[in-house]
Amino acid sequence: MPARILDGRALAQELRDEVAARGARLRERGIAPSLVVAIVGEDAASVAYVRSIEKAGAKVGVDVRVAALRADADEVDVRTLLRVLGDDPLVHGVILQQPLPPHLAIRRIAEAVPPHKDVDGANPVNLGRLAFASGSEFVPATPAAVMLLLERSERWPLCGARACMVGRSNVVGLPVSLLLMARDATVTVTHKETRDLAHHTRDAEIVVVATGVPGLLRAGMVAPGATVIDVGTTFVDGKLVGDVAYDEVAEVAGEITPVPGGVGPVTNVALLRNVVLAAERMH
Repeated sequence: MPARILDGRALAQELRDEVAARGARLRERGIAPSLVVAIVGEDAASVAYVRSIEKAGAKVGVDVRVAALRADADEVDVRTLLRVLGDDPLVHGVILQQPLPPHLAIRRIAEAVPPHKDVDGANPVNLGRLAFASGSEFVPATPAAVMLLLERSERWPLCGARACMVGRSNVVGLPVSLLLMARDATVTVTHKETRDLAHHTRDAEIVVVATGVPGLLRAGMVAPGATVIDVGTTFVDGKLVGDVAYDEVAEVAGEITPVPGGVGPVTNVALLRNVVLAAERMH
C-alpha cells in the first residue's frame, strides 16, 4: 500500500489555531507579539520568504516587519542593528535572514543575535544548550517542524527507534539529530558524501533528509514501512521538489511528508509560536 501522508498543512492549521489563541490573550493585555527580520541587501528569495511570514503572522496576531540594511553594510552595522533590536522592549523575536552578502560571515555574526529573542535558534548559545540537553531558549523552526510531524507519526514515542539523519548542517541536520537523541532515538548522522548511504538509510525506521539534492533518497534506499521526513526544497524546471524521490519512495515507506505541503507549512507556524513564546516570557 502507498505510504500514509504526514500532512503538514493540516498540522499547521491545528498549530495556527493554538498560536492565534495565545496571541489573542497577549493582545487582551495590551501586548502585541512582534517579529523583526533583519535583512542585508535585497536577496529575492529572502524578500519572498519575509512576505510569506508576514501573511502567516497576520493570521495569528503576530506583527512582522523588516529592518533592512544596504548590501554593502559591514559587520559593525549588522551587530549594531541586532543590539538595537535586542534592547527594544516592543520587539519579541529577531531573525537575521540568510543568505548574507559574501563579505559577511554568519559564523562571526550569529552570536550577536540576542539569545532571548533568537526565535530561529541561530545564536550558538542556543545550539549549545540544545547539545547539552539543558533547554535552549528556542528550538529552531525547521527542526521543530520535523519533531512536530514525528509526534503525529506511528513512530512516536521515539525511544529506541533507529533514525538516520541525512544532512549535517547547523541549520537542520545537527539540531534535528540532537532533538532525536533527546527523545532517546538511536541516531546515525550521514550526508550526501557518505559512502554507501543506502546501507545506513535502509537500516533506519525513521529517515530525515535535508541536503538540498533533489531526489537523493530513492526507493531502494528505504526499509519497507519506514517513516520518511523530507526537508529539502529545490526548484527544478519551475517546480518545487524535495530530496526524496517521492513517487517511488511512497510505494515503500509507511509514512512520508510531501513537498510541498509537508515540513514547510509547519516551519512557519513553529517560528511564529516561538515569537509568541518570547512575548509570554518577556511579560
